Amino acid sequence: MSLEMLERRLWAITFQPDDTDCTDVEGVCPLSCQSLDVNCFLVDSNGFIVISKERSEVGRFFGAVDGSVMASLIKSGMFKKVELFDYQGMCKTGHSHSNGARPLVSAFYGLTAVIKWFFSHMLMFFLEFNFCGLWYSDYIVDAKAGYHTSHKAKKIDPLQPCDTEYPGFMLDFSIRETNSLIKCGRCQKMFVVQAIPESNLVLMVIQADCDCSRQYPAITLEPKEIKYNASVKCNRMKSQKVRRRPKSCHSYHPKENAKDCGGASEISLSLALFLVSLFTSLALRRWT
Repeated sequence: MSLEMLERRLWAITFQPDDTDCTDVEGVCPLSCQSLDVNCFLVDSNGFIVISKERSEVGRFFGAVDGSVMASLIKSGMFKKVELFDYQGMCKTGHSHSNGARPLVSAFYGLTAVIKWFFSHMLMFFLEFNFCGLWYSDYIVDAKAGYHTSHKAKKIDPLQPCDTEYPGFMLDFSIRETNSLIKCGRCQKMFVVQAIPESNLVLMVIQADCDCSRQYPAITLEPKEIKYNASVKCNRMKSQKVRRRPKSCHSYHPKENAKDCGGASEISLSLALFLVSLFTSLALRRWT
């Protein structure tokens, strides 16, 4: 089933016709997920958005889109938070703590910086200068663009192996439906969440005209580096050793028969092929 087909099916199911009986209903009625008054999400059991009115939100974690509703669902127990660990993560190296107060002590450092800047730009000018560029300016533009691109690519922060910890969320299938009212300063946000039978999906209908991003920050799945103390770090470094080559070379084994090895490296002359080639070349030379 394609995403477009599932999306059309969901919008058709969540559409209330105009002749809906709204006598006992408080609020907006009839209601549709295509309305501007509500936001509808189809979310899986790990909190990732499957269907949304905004295509850019599909595939994202729901907590990063609406932290207020996700925080309420975690508090009610519909989504449970679990801690996950990655023992093969990569983290940025520690930043160097350079002190910028030294150049202010003497004007000599400022003069040195100006001289370095002048000579570096002069060197780049002579390296990039060519007579062909005087007639074909497009090449100069491409060269400068490539230089700036490579120069920016070099500014990538170096990474090192580390252990990271990141949150994960799981749906409690025993809770089939929940609703709540979130107070966000001057407004209140109402939402209803209902599990879809025979699936791992839930449907969320959220009031759209109340923004709670200031009171409730987004809940992300960003990993955090695990900081070990000295003793634990030492033990982990001993247990996670870097793979090394063997100390000795094992190029012979008594059970190995050297005659069974292939002879592809040997080049031998085929006498029959040589004679056929020789007579063929002599015959062609005589005829020509």
